[in-house]
Amino acid sequence: MPYGPHDLIESGQFPALAGRTVLQIIPDLEAGGAERTTIDIATALTEAGARALVASQGGRLVSELQARGGVWLPFPAKTKNPLSMMVNIRRLAALIARERIDIVHARSRAPAWVALGATRAMRVPFVTTYHGAYSGTSSIKNRYNSVMARADYVIANSEFTKRRILDQHPFADGHVTVIHRGTDFRAFTPAAVDPARVRRLRQHWGVEPDERIILLAARLTGWKGQTVLVDAAALMRRRGLNGVKFVLAGDPQGRSSFVKDLESRIATAGLGDLVKLVGHCDDMPAAFLAASAVAVPSTEPEAFGRSAVEAQAMGAPVIVTELGAVPETVLGPPEAPAAARTGWRIPPGDPQALADALSEALAMGAVERDALALRARQHVERHFSLDHMCKQTLALYESIIRGF
Repeated sequence: MPYGPHDLIESGQFPALAGRTVLQIIPDLEAGGAERTTIDIATALTEAGARALVASQGGRLVSELQARGGVWLPFPAKTKNPLSMMVNIRRLAALIARERIDIVHARSRAPAWVALGATRAMRVPFVTTYHGAYSGTSSIKNRYNSVMARADYVIANSEFTKRRILDQHPFADGHVTVIHRGTDFRAFTPAAVDPARVRRLRQHWGVEPDERIILLAARLTGWKGQTVLVDAAALMRRRGLNGVKFVLAGDPQGRSSFVKDLESRIATAGLGDLVKLVGHCDDMPAAFLAASAVAVPSTEPEAFGRSAVEAQAMGAPVIVTELGAVPETVLGPPEAPAAARTGWRIPPGDPQALADALSEALAMGAVERDALALRARQHVERHFSLDHMCKQTLALYESIIRGF
């Protein structure tokens, strides 16, 4: 379900941006944190009186971009073919000249190499955002990843990401700014969700009105932890769990072999009636409101952890792994006392720990759950709002334009 209009940026708040043109370049505009941020920043730019262009190969969010006042420029930004990328450098340089672009902002590695070449040729400021915790397992891979740190200005979406950038690319020291991913808390609030939306989702997922939901909302890929949750579900069933469905909501994005393995794991464990693969969900506020608990059991470091923030905003108890940036978004032991927790933090790849935390979350009474939900909402509103992210990003753009 598309988010409502933002109206976050007051007219005249960023005077240096009025009439300026910022181009964001990203492989496509399908679902995902980087794609959602692209739309959010395009909206904020439009509200500030700037022209917001997005070069990409298209996707389901193009119509939303256009509805928000952004301009989509069809561009083969997804290609990783070196020859095609060389052609793209010339194509992007021509686009920069034709559209009189003031800043180019890349959000992924392949288009960032193209943007690096084009902006250097055209002498235009170049910005990148690290949306992922890229792993440099070889010198070639590390070199490929390094483009994200070669920009004039580098945005890290968490303190974890910043540390990782500087560990792998120390030459970027002094060029990295942390701007946490922002959530629209006007969309992600229980009061904004009509109960009919929740009922429709539950019916679509085949969940009975008296059944509780444990939700994992992430694309279907090995490191997002779906197999850990399936194993935790098996443990909980053996303990006598009933009246609960485990919902895995996410797009496989072409990973048919992983889906086949996941389905086989579910069948072998005899969990076909308990675990549901429901595909992409386009109404996440309703999904989190429907959930009695939300699992974010990633087995590799997350660069931020959007699902954990959104779940807390909707009052759902959340269980995350003590890995990457996600713990930055959830208060809990050892950094915070159990009485101040906003969720649970567990070791990665540990079905037993996940089952224990989920069982504890499901066992909470109404008063305890309401108190947890209030703490969680206040915590994420303080630190991870869309308003904060947009204003910090536009302030960076404005400082670039004033100083270039």
